Amino acid sequence: MTWVKICATTSLDDAQIAAETGADALGFIFAPSARRVSPKDVAKITAKLPKAIEKIGVFVNQRPEIIVDTVQDAGLTGVQLHGSEELALVRELRKRAIAAGIGGLRVLKGLHARELMPEHPESAYGITFVRGAAELVDGVLLDSGTPERRGGTGRTFDWDEAAPMVRLLARKHNVVVAGGLNAQNVTRAMKLFGPWGVDVVSGVEREPGKKDPEKIKAFIAAVRAAEGA
Repeated sequence: MTWVKICATTSLDDAQIAAETGADALGFIFAPSARRVSPKDVAKITAKLPKAIEKIGVFVNQRPEIIVDTVQDAGLTGVQLHGSEELALVRELRKRAIAAGIGGLRVLKGLHARELMPEHPESAYGITFVRGAAELVDGVLLDSGTPERRGGTGRTFDWDEAAPMVRLLARKHNVVVAGGLNAQNVTRAMKLFGPWGVDVVSGVEREPGKKDPEKIKAFIAAVRAAEGA
């Protein structure tokens, strides 16, 4: 089954609706954003969620020790590194997580799709990272962010241009497609990329930070229908 993450969760009601509807993971943003939440508030949410659902914290260029502290304080099961983190930081994060007794931490690396396109000026970072990260990360999440906005633009990247690169990347990594997904276009994304997972924010919102239950249901239903197509 395709892994489904409902990201930028800000309330218990939204989290419970997503969990009950069939999401595999919920995302909580700890970086500057209109959807930012505090570890204390997230802890109140995660404490009331099923153990089976993954709780993923989104961080941008944060120190490993802060990430590990937040994982423990907020009751997280995984992290998404969505900045310009280097491989050395991921190694240190893994080391600190194991020392803290959380060796099973899921680590995802968020990249802009263009950071993996050889002809793009920003590609050196992304290509170098994925070449050395096979044993360090559990998946690579691709979106359409900008240098100023690492995520949350609500726009898709150029799917047709990126498709060959995504298929190549999927040979070594679990690929999660994000950026502008919704119930209307996720079927095409799944057919084009065959991703390990999909991640959605604005496509299931009523307004920034507030989910729409019907959009969540429609999105997950579309994913499951596409799996059987």
